[in-house]
Amino acid sequence: MKPLVESDWPRLVRPGCRVFIGGGAAVPLALVESMLAQADFFKDVELVHIHGLGGTPWIDPRYEQVLRTNSFFLTPALHDAVERGAADYTPCPLSEVASLFENGPLPIDVALVQASPPDKDGWCTLGVSVDVVKSAVKSARTVIAQINPAMPRTCGESRIATRAIDFFIEHAAALPEADVPVLDQRHLRIGKYAAQLIEDGSTLQLGMGNTPEGVARALKKHKHLGIHTGLFNDALMDLVRSGAVDSSRKSHHPGKIIASHVMGSRRLYRFVDGNKDVELHPSDWVNDPWRIAKNDRMVAINGAREIDLTGQVVRDSSGHRFYGGIGALQDFIRGAGHSKGGRPIIALTSTTDDGGRSRIVAGLDPGSGVCTGRGDVHYVITEYGVASLHGRSIRERVARLVEIAHPDHREALLEGARARGWLPAFFTMPATSTGTDDDGVESRRVRFKSGRFLLRPLHPSDMRALQEFFYSHDEETVRLRYGYHRDRMTGESAYKLAAVDQRRDLALGIFEESHGRQELRAIGRYFLDHDGKGAEVAFVVHERARHAGKAGFLLGELAEIARRRGVEYFWASVLRDNRAMAGLFLAVGGTESASAEEDERLFHMPLAGILKSRPDFLNKKHIQVIEP
Repeated sequence: MKPLVESDWPRLVRPGCRVFIGGGAAVPLALVESMLAQADFFKDVELVHIHGLGGTPWIDPRYEQVLRTNSFFLTPALHDAVERGAADYTPCPLSEVASLFENGPLPIDVALVQASPPDKDGWCTLGVSVDVVKSAVKSARTVIAQINPAMPRTCGESRIATRAIDFFIEHAAALPEADVPVLDQRHLRIGKYAAQLIEDGSTLQLGMGNTPEGVARALKKHKHLGIHTGLFNDALMDLVRSGAVDSSRKSHHPGKIIASHVMGSRRLYRFVDGNKDVELHPSDWVNDPWRIAKNDRMVAINGAREIDLTGQVVRDSSGHRFYGGIGALQDFIRGAGHSKGGRPIIALTSTTDDGGRSRIVAGLDPGSGVCTGRGDVHYVITEYGVASLHGRSIRERVARLVEIAHPDHREALLEGARARGWLPAFFTMPATSTGTDDDGVESRRVRFKSGRFLLRPLHPSDMRALQEFFYSHDEETVRLRYGYHRDRMTGESAYKLAAVDQRRDLALGIFEESHGRQELRAIGRYFLDHDGKGAEVAFVVHERARHAGKAGFLLGELAEIARRRGVEYFWASVLRDNRAMAGLFLAVGGTESASAEEDERLFHMPLAGILKSRPDFLNKKHIQVIEP
């Protein structure tokens, strides 16, 4: 390891060579500036790097005749350079970059890196950026290090021996800090929906951006989470500090937080300094999909630029224009998809920030690059809900994605879907949002004695679930709950029952998730009377889900929403031998009146009585609403 002097640059950076520049929060800017001071001596040098914090002085037009940048990830400045033809973009998932350096088309001649000072045994660390830096160091002919006393000493596979460093400079500089994401109500809603999907004991990966940040903020009440991620940032550190992350239930490297790079605040850099619970490893190791899949209940949460109605995800382009990069998206979506109980999630706002364009589109613009195929995505979340796509037909996917698109764009999406033959002619999109909490999140987790269930409104895309629910009933249930003998539920009939205008009437379902499927266990409805003061209610509970309080719980939920809408009472017509339902209505203060039909009983129930008895009912039945 020799001290570098500026006169060394012309002989180290030879004509036509390839120079790697470390990235993230570890861009060796002092080395870069020293190199650029000698740029007049260079000829046709290629600079290779990934995303980095801080400036990129090497793309200044004055260097265009001697230096050309080739990046795996485009910052706004690099995007502009690519647009004007002064730089290149190489699309590649991070797990494969090392192979390009070590035995592929991008061998490295000179690697410029930043490192912590050596310890007493002569070992430095690559600090907060191991990612693709480790492979660049391994394959480079010459390694030049900027030794920075402010660089944290990190654990894992971050060490580099001083004998592996050919030249160095010493330069103390505070690490650059990442901008704090600015979140709005959309991101907070997305976080709440994601929190409902994520079980205690899951292992997390979060991509970059404000949407994944919103998810992290919604997980602070979770327990025993683990982390296996490319980027370790402030949001994940805060989950550790909150107690939500203890890595105790990780099936792969239990007790350890696994990442490849760290980027965020000074507080974050202090947190990882010497922290043996946080291990940094190269991206080809961390991002290996088969290694990711070794984590049971692996949850990968990544953003996207847009997604089409069949589930194709665009990340690094808009038409023929390139933005950002593939990064860790492919690796972690595929890894989580192969994990036992894993959940690959794409989370994105329904529209662009200016609201002018839907991020869910009927068809992709020419030139748009599909980073993740329609077969890899299991869940898509927007601020309007969750679309479960795994194992779903094109018709089901289209219906679910239209439902979570922005309401202003749903009709155009439906027209695009019908033009492509993806939806039947009878399929329309009534309003379905009930806004069941202050943030407008329409679904909640509910714990009954028999386990955890999801409460949410019925949507048109539930027509298959409604068919399966109907065909699972015995004859007695069909007679008691539907009021007559019915032996068939066609797709169109199921659609008409599911496609409720939730602004006027209401249909709530209790779903049980099994192997990624949401199966109906109970339905509660009300149909508003013409005067708006009363509403008829009806319930159906699956035979195997009875005696746990589901009908009573649904009655309370319907009453709470109806009260906010100005409804004063419910009424119901019940067959005489349906004693369970009659008993429920009497228990909440209902009164019985004469019916014109001999085999029916009529009940009248003021909402005040239902809501007054609701807390006692929930306690008696041990029912708990689980907030994210």
